[in-house]
Amino acid sequence: MSVQEKENISRRGFLKLAGIAGSALCLGLYVSEKAEASVLNEAQATAAIEGVELAAWIIINTDGKVTLISHRAEMGQGVYHSIAQIIAEELEVDLYKVDIQFAQGDEKKFGSQLTGGSSTIRGSYKNLLKLSATARQVLIQAAANRWNVPAAECYAALGHVHHKPSGKSAHYGELVADAAKLTAPANVKLKARADYKVITKPLHRRDSPLKTNGEAIFGIDKRLPGLQFAVVERNPRLRGKVKSFDATAALKVPGVTKVFKVVMGVWTTDREGVAVVANSTWAAMQGKKALKVEWDDTGFEHISTAEIFTRQRELLKTSEGLPLRTQGDPNGVIAGSADKLDVVYETPYQSHSCMEPVNCIAHFQGDKVEIWGPVQAPNWIQDYVSKKMGLAPEKVIVNMTFLGGGFGRKAMPDYPHEAAVISKEIGAPVQVVWTREDDATQGPYRPGISYRCEGVVENGAISALKFRMAGQNNDHWRSPDNGRPNRSTSEGFLKPYYDSIKNLSFSDVPFKTPIPTSFWRSVYASTNGFAYESFLDEIAHKAGKDPLALRREYLKDERLQKLIDKMEAVSGWKSRRKNQGFGAAITECFGSTVGHIVKVSKKTGGGIHIDKVWVVVDCGWYVNPDIIKAQVEGSVVMGLGAATIHEITFKDGMVEQRNFYDYKMPRITDIPLTEVHIIDNDADAGGMGEPGLPAFAPALTNAIFDLTGKRIRKLPFDLNAV
Repeated sequence: MSVQEKENISRRGFLKLAGIAGSALCLGLYVSEKAEASVLNEAQATAAIEGVELAAWIIINTDGKVTLISHRAEMGQGVYHSIAQIIAEELEVDLYKVDIQFAQGDEKKFGSQLTGGSSTIRGSYKNLLKLSATARQVLIQAAANRWNVPAAECYAALGHVHHKPSGKSAHYGELVADAAKLTAPANVKLKARADYKVITKPLHRRDSPLKTNGEAIFGIDKRLPGLQFAVVERNPRLRGKVKSFDATAALKVPGVTKVFKVVMGVWTTDREGVAVVANSTWAAMQGKKALKVEWDDTGFEHISTAEIFTRQRELLKTSEGLPLRTQGDPNGVIAGSADKLDVVYETPYQSHSCMEPVNCIAHFQGDKVEIWGPVQAPNWIQDYVSKKMGLAPEKVIVNMTFLGGGFGRKAMPDYPHEAAVISKEIGAPVQVVWTREDDATQGPYRPGISYRCEGVVENGAISALKFRMAGQNNDHWRSPDNGRPNRSTSEGFLKPYYDSIKNLSFSDVPFKTPIPTSFWRSVYASTNGFAYESFLDEIAHKAGKDPLALRREYLKDERLQKLIDKMEAVSGWKSRRKNQGFGAAITECFGSTVGHIVKVSKKTGGGIHIDKVWVVVDCGWYVNPDIIKAQVEGSVVMGLGAATIHEITFKDGMVEQRNFYDYKMPRITDIPLTEVHIIDNDADAGGMGEPGLPAFAPALTNAIFDLTGKRIRKLPFDLNAV
């Protein structure tokens, strides 16, 4: 069977092919407070497909092949491999023989399937460990029953159960029929961390060969019988309308079959455009170029970048905003001080710019629509498309493929909805592909934000800190403004500061534009981290204290003390010399704390060179150190680009950047030497796809201040112009 044919198998069909009919062991993890693991017979396994609420299941067939149905997507963060590595540990099988199949979207069975917030491993690892250990124990019991020996005398290794005294052994495949008749134990003992043979080891990723030999099916690779192809000329201003269009020239392009107006939902608003359908993506693109469209852009604001940030700064001068958190009396302390710090930081709009362009396949079939593509949030797509098209949620079937990058962009339901609308119009399956220019000019974007940071230092100690944030609230694109502050206003700020700083406040100053915004890698921590950690550096300078020493003083948590110890040790922080530029920053993001130290020097002829970056990670329990290091290194590259190279700007309500020639990316020669250190402990797992990014920019600008005395408060900035 070809990879493509295998990828198209339904879940019911997969179970049949897996040999479930009385000769396979299928274990499901029921969604409940106890997260009970249970052996499933054929009827129960089939019921799981139809409606039994299962979070995951493991299937072992008669040849010993192990398959896990995974409810989350793989977009480069490594969960495809990490999930298999977890199973291999407790199930005692060969990691490279565990097969992973992506589940369809189904919130009743799987709960949230959002691949975001670095949540897959930290939200699932305990259940996966329990499920795998339960499968192992059931197989051991099946062997013990067969040999009429105590189960305590048996052990599992590399897909076999062995009896120590007699030397007997049996392959898992030989045992599944007997094991399928047993009741799973209520409680199983998990391995101690010290006994891990697979977990915590830097093993080669399972998906790397698939992605290099062409076997991996990304959304843009997917094909269906009778598939048509489409591109869309969309209004360059979100709230604009199609006034008229002339498709005469477009329809003359060989391969172009239809041209029509299309309306795509973008959360609570709509975007209009003209769809060009053809027998190939290339033909559709040529047809799009030949289109003549007249837009109606009246009745709404056509905003520009300079205006955005001027307005934000004015709001920060006059508005106290909506308080998110206040303790003590920061306003009173600040008002009564004749010597306070009062500065503004600014971060730009950013594009996601995933390497795999936005794309989606949809097949509308009257009473249902089926979707295939690189999607981060199948549940959100089901909910949104069902409401927009008047279908029951279960009639919106979402199939996940590999994603060539997501960073939050592919959690949006706009592009699947657009594909479904086009499919309905043409009465056939269609793949809609966005060009790089579409992606750059249509958004959504990381919101540009301004921060007013105020603080008072008295006798070398922090008396008060006050933070106000003015920027778009991503939540308002998904639901109406409820008058509440942005819940992410303090995201990234370390919680122990609340215990040690008596007078402290965070407020959200509401700010709106027609520009679509959404989640971007590490969400608000990527912008908050720059402002808050840069300002703490300013506070340390004003207090006459070493920046890391000040953080140590106010971060009493034991894990943070160890993290700072490690940061100092690996970077030689305490032995750094005068006129060397060292900067530090520490942020928390999605359950993990990450500290960056950046060392910079002056380049001959002017500008700044980044000599080295040290990153210390405390993510608690983890699976694979190499994947963590890869995620951190990728975060440094992405953070470097966002801090020093690229930004999205607007003029007259339209985006000025169109492709990588004017939204430049870091080149290999720009990338600093990066050294990653992971702290071992037994704490619960945190995320790692995103937490490595937020602390980089403030550590870099703090290092530049240390070297030059110049404080950088606006991003992006040019390293060659410092």
